[in-house]
Amino acid sequence: MSHVNNIESQHNDPAFANIWQELKWRGLVHVSTDETELEKLLAGDPITYYCGFDPTAPSLHLGNLVQLLVMRRLQLAGHKPLGLVGGSTGLIGDPRPTAERTLNTKDTVAEWVGRLQGQVRRFLSFDGDNAARMVNNLDWTAPLSAIDFLREIGKHYRVGTMLRKDAVASRLNSDEGISYTEFSYQILQGMDYLELFREYGCALQTGGSDQWGNLTSGTELIRKVEGKSVHALGTPLITNSDGTKFGKSEGNAVWLDAEMCSPYTFYQFWLNTADADVVDRLKVFTFLTRAEIEELQQSVSERPFAREGQKKLAYEVTSLVHGVEATEKVIAASAALFGNGDLSVLDEPTLAAATAELPSATVGADGLGIIDLLVASGLSDSKSAARRTVGEGGAYVNNAKVSDPDAVVAQEQLLHGRYLLLRRGKKNLATVEVSA
Repeated sequence: MSHVNNIESQHNDPAFANIWQELKWRGLVHVSTDETELEKLLAGDPITYYCGFDPTAPSLHLGNLVQLLVMRRLQLAGHKPLGLVGGSTGLIGDPRPTAERTLNTKDTVAEWVGRLQGQVRRFLSFDGDNAARMVNNLDWTAPLSAIDFLREIGKHYRVGTMLRKDAVASRLNSDEGISYTEFSYQILQGMDYLELFREYGCALQTGGSDQWGNLTSGTELIRKVEGKSVHALGTPLITNSDGTKFGKSEGNAVWLDAEMCSPYTFYQFWLNTADADVVDRLKVFTFLTRAEIEELQQSVSERPFAREGQKKLAYEVTSLVHGVEATEKVIAASAALFGNGDLSVLDEPTLAAATAELPSATVGADGLGIIDLLVASGLSDSKSAARRTVGEGGAYVNNAKVSDPDAVVAQEQLLHGRYLLLRRGKKNLATVEVSA
């Protein structure tokens, strides 16, 4: 499902005369080729530009989302995107700062190419005068012999220059070193830009600033081979104000695939954004206008307890990635957990995601008395404590208060035929799964 429609209505921001100034205001320009020329180029007739994504995992993540949204902003400004998923570069792997990548099988990479292409497609429009195209660099590297590659492409690269690239230099200074395979990655990426320049007149490549060595590999190759100047734009790496790494939840990458990171977990990640970071996140990850973001900035400053910025951020980004319907389910689940909604209307995946971090227990069908449930779930230390909780009006099953200490939950009360949500007081929650 494409989520382009979620973006369409929000791109006409009267605060900006051109897309370059908007990108700068949003904090999306860290490094670039000639800024004056690039601003002039983007303010003129439509150009073709590209961004590449390597299938080194079965899903893209939040770092990739920055690039996807930059691509969409440029397309909304009238320019023509090429979404490249690297069927060949994915077989090699971009050099990491610390160690060699484990090479995946060709079948695995081919499968991941298809998955990533589907994710990229959701953020671009493939209709109209500036319709997007999907390209795969395996199409032009697979037919190329090693001899032709060395003669036609390799001869334009100087080893001294390649050694000075940050990714290569850091690996050379490590105990791991670097293989010739990964050392050659920058040549392959440079060849991609040359191919797209020749085939489509591509004049701009975007990517993260940590990719700058690879981005300029292409601009330099085109200058040497074709005698033409083309451009590159590097976005900053997103970091949290407290110095921790952005894009991790419980130490794991926040993936764009709903099966690898549920919409509920995704939404909660954004909802937990620190006040100090929320305005920057709104600029980078939403299509809200400058006026809308400045209004939210004022709210964050004057009424931080209301968390209006975080709620808007979570809604906007989750809608972009997972769609409005999934986002509204997530919000309903969040409310229902604490008694402000109907748990029975939540589908099983949403319920499972919403309760995944709660204490849980499994009981048999003969253990559905409220006292036994409170003890089994850990919400009460003993049966006497459980009786006090019920007597004081603090026991709830699926958000319904239970006043009778002898009450037994009926089978028809089980959510999806097997789950119960227990609550003690306002905030102490646990789940119980009833085994057959």
